[in-house]
Amino acid sequence: MERKRVYITAKTYPTLSEKYDELVCTAGICEDGSWIRLYPLPFRKLEHEQKYKKWQWIEVDVERRTQDIRPESYRVLNLENLKIILSENTKVDWNERKEIILKTEKPFTNKAEMINLTKTNPPSRTLLIFKPAKILKFYTKPTERDWPKEKLKLIKEKSEQRLLFETTEEVIKEFEVVFKLPYEFRYVFTDDEGIESDLMIEDWEVGALYFNCLQYAEGNEGIALEKVKQKLWDEFMKRDLYFFLGTRLRDQIRSPNPFSIVGLFYPPIDNQGKLF
Repeated sequence: MERKRVYITAKTYPTLSEKYDELVCTAGICEDGSWIRLYPLPFRKLEHEQKYKKWQWIEVDVERRTQDIRPESYRVLNLENLKIILSENTKVDWNERKEIILKTEKPFTNKAEMINLTKTNPPSRTLLIFKPAKILKFYTKPTERDWPKEKLKLIKEKSEQRLLFETTEEVIKEFEVVFKLPYEFRYVFTDDEGIESDLMIEDWEVGALYFNCLQYAEGNEGIALEKVKQKLWDEFMKRDLYFFLGTRLRDQIRSPNPFSIVGLFYPPIDNQGKLF
């Protein structure tokens, strides 16, 4: 076991798990600049003062997940000791974020290079930051609107078992099934050789954005999707957009491109720097 300081860069939208109830993958950068994946982590079960945000430093007890071939994957121990050690100032400091995120390596720009790193045995990298040469489009794709019935049934059974030791209110407080996203959100982009990729965005921020827009639109999904597009396309195309990319364990070997976009980094364009 070791205690690490981690700068949070991404949290994926929750998915259901028969083993863990709910899975959230958290990605971050350690003090030495190395990447780390905290997985699985029951984020919504954390105490309020432990619920970290992007761009915050935390301290956490971890150990390597030996059953996970991805080198950045760590399991969180002693969840009660997870501590937010520094909350970001109210004023957004993009230069500070860039210094932390880009201090040890340049962003990847080549698709073949990053995929080759995942296909070594064992893989040498499965978390990284990528700078697309050109973003061709953002689009949405309908997907299943409900969680698989078998997973919901198992979670319900586990909740009923907990009722033997906890009150109904305690069980509800501990875990309430998260809304499933009825759409995938995706970017199509090219690398420095013009090779295209079409990747899903799994960032929790994007899922939360959709449901916030849906509430604003009084349940009109068309309006909500247009609002999401305004943010991720109209607004972000005017910024210096990077992707935090990570692989899923189940896709690590069998998928030609096992990456998805686990987070977005979108500082303003440095026009002054581009003059020189």
